[in-house]
Amino acid sequence: MNDDTDAQRPKRRIQGFGRRTVLRGAAFGAAAPFLPSPAPAAATTATTTHRSSPAGSASFRWLGTSGWRIDVEGRTVLFDPYITRFKTGLFDGSFKPGTKLRSDPEQVRKHIGRPEIVLVSHSHWDHIADVPHIAMTTGARVVGTETTFHLLVAFGVDPEQISVVKGGEVLDFDGLTVEVVSSLHSRNKRHTYFAPGTLNAPPSAAPRTISDLPEGDTLAFQVTAGSGGPSAFLMGASDFSERAVQGLSPDLAMIAVPSSASTSRYVPRLLRALGQPGVVVPVHWDNFEESLSEPPRRDPAMDLDAFVALVHQESPASRIVVPDYRTTYGGDMRPKSPAL
Repeated sequence: MNDDTDAQRPKRRIQGFGRRTVLRGAAFGAAAPFLPSPAPAAATTATTTHRSSPAGSASFRWLGTSGWRIDVEGRTVLFDPYITRFKTGLFDGSFKPGTKLRSDPEQVRKHIGRPEIVLVSHSHWDHIADVPHIAMTTGARVVGTETTFHLLVAFGVDPEQISVVKGGEVLDFDGLTVEVVSSLHSRNKRHTYFAPGTLNAPPSAAPRTISDLPEGDTLAFQVTAGSGGPSAFLMGASDFSERAVQGLSPDLAMIAVPSSASTSRYVPRLLRALGQPGVVVPVHWDNFEESLSEPPRRDPAMDLDAFVALVHQESPASRIVVPDYRTTYGGDMRPKSPAL
């Protein structure tokens, strides 16, 4: 969740899957110019030849916010699938913590396929609100924190369907490898964030409002698709544990855009710790209360252009791809099919 939950949300500027060579040419360079908002385009800048991805069957679809659908040889993994995208007032200056939770089965069904695994970074509503419905209707295994476990059980999800993790686990799902990374939630300009807290038992009743969902600690994940990759680092919030991500060296890095400069040197430290990923994909910069059927519209609290410029400055060989909701991308984050 973007952490600026005050009534006013002024725009802020950011202060200043041996598979990597497949995704990273000798001179990928800076991101290409953006299409005018609200429809940012995939920014690709390779001007030299490059080899194709070894995982030709892998595909990535951005579900908005930090969410992803990853398909590999008929198998589907979801990360933070927030699809219903209901109004809370967050983007019009009238944020209502008492907004009731809901999930739209028809909208969810359009986007999720038949998921085998659902990865949850943390338990704020814009990451978990649709997960109970997805888990109960598909039987997918959910991987998340102890807080996520207790919340899902309160919603009626079978406890045997949920895998509790803390960070450091490397899980093999019959060839799909999920590395769990201890992480941190992003901070607003006051160095705080909405609804902190953890649970060590299910709440007495199923959560009804967005304020009933505490953050519950935050995770990141690195998913490697099959034996040949690609590997994708997935973030649900714009902060991280530098020691925890050191040495991951993903091919693709889905990096959350910060709304403030509270985290010191966020982009330089993260890119260095990840080993200058071949492809960087900014996420969590969109207005996540608007339908996925429309082109993404930017959250005015996020300076996406400044973020892209900083990534290029710190890692000029990385290719930067600004995703669209309606485009399916290949394992190298090049479009496999155009936006609908």
